[in-house]
Amino acid sequence: MKDNQFNLTTSDVSVAESKSLTSEQYRKKMQRRKQVQDQRIADASLEKGLIIVNTGNGKGKTTASLGMVLRSLGHGYKVAIIQFIKGAWEPSEKKAFSVWKENGQLVFHAMGEGFTWETQDRDRDLEKAQAAWDKGLEYIRNPEYKLVLLDEINIAIKLGYLRVEEVLAGLEQKPERNHVILTGRGAPQSLIEGADLVTEMNLIKHPFRDQAVKAQPGIEY
Repeated sequence: MKDNQFNLTTSDVSVAESKSLTSEQYRKKMQRRKQVQDQRIADASLEKGLIIVNTGNGKGKTTASLGMVLRSLGHGYKVAIIQFIKGAWEPSEKKAFSVWKENGQLVFHAMGEGFTWETQDRDRDLEKAQAAWDKGLEYIRNPEYKLVLLDEINIAIKLGYLRVEEVLAGLEQKPERNHVILTGRGAPQSLIEGADLVTEMNLIKHPFRDQAVKAQPGIEY
């Protein structure tokens, strides 16, 4: 809490200082900031494929990942999506991306059968998770697929359906310039440490938990 208070106070001071500047002082301050940013961009010359992890208890992990999928498709890249848990849902995203499926630019494999409390069959969950990982690994190794999304794989790891060591070893097999996104709450620390970009979605309020509002089309599915 103290850190958050400090950040807020620092931000307030920065705003107050900006408001106190004359137009010329503000222009010079922004020029210096632009020079710093331009230099940072110029120094960022390395190109590499990224391991991306979206985790946390908050909503939006898959949604954020699908934004990256959309960007990749817009650049003409081939993309593979493997769903580990939500396969039984037939999500609307699958329909929205159908135009890219039809032209062969996108492949979409819904390999799960729903959440574990719905299947109530651990052996089958293990079998499905392994099959999804095997399928995902095919695309990870394939240089034609610029981006591979492993949706809800973190949950499969957390529940013990997949070994994190196996997943990390598989990620090492991806082509140098290709990207892999792994979503789901409870990402293990070793996966976080091995990733290049990690985002944690923090839950503050949720209508289902706090107001008993049911899942709605366009929001949850």
